Amino acid sequence: MATHTPTNALLSPRPSELGREAFVTHYGDIFEHSSWVADAAWHAGLTATHDTPDALAEHMGEQLKQAAPEQQIEVIRAHPDLAGKAAMRGELTADSTQEQAGAGLDQCSPEEFARFEQLNNAYKAKFDFPFVIAVKGLDRHAILAAFEQRLNNDPASERRTAIAQIIRIATLRLRARVDG
Repeated sequence: MATHTPTNALLSPRPSELGREAFVTHYGDIFEHSSWVADAAWHAGLTATHDTPDALAEHMGEQLKQAAPEQQIEVIRAHPDLAGKAAMRGELTADSTQEQAGAGLDQCSPEEFARFEQLNNAYKAKFDFPFVIAVKGLDRHAILAAFEQRLNNDPASERRTAIAQIIRIATLRLRARVDG
């Protein structure tokens, strides 16, 4: 049975009690291969209100939203393709591996893997970054449908959508740390 993190559950260690190096060491992996987001969040200031998963994700997400578009695209590009070659080779971060498996992406049929590869290629050809979606609570069919729908977006709105999804992923990752 899945647990639900109360919105007032506290992270441990508490972000507001950490120095810069300890904060970045402990929370720098929340945004995929982009510890600069944690560093920027620490420099922007942390208070006791940032000690919950949702508040910390929002604070860190604000740093990403305020970043230059080029920095945002770097963060998007740090994410792996869904059901892509890196996943098949076991090269994903532990968080990404668990998230993709939770959505059943490791159970795709050969035809579904081929469809993911086709959509990954079409998406990257159009936007020059990988498709990012918070997969928790979705199955591969819903992910494929979102993929197809988002291919119709323009590049600027798709960058904003990807950033919003990355912040959702960060929120879910922080909640999972409270849940243990």
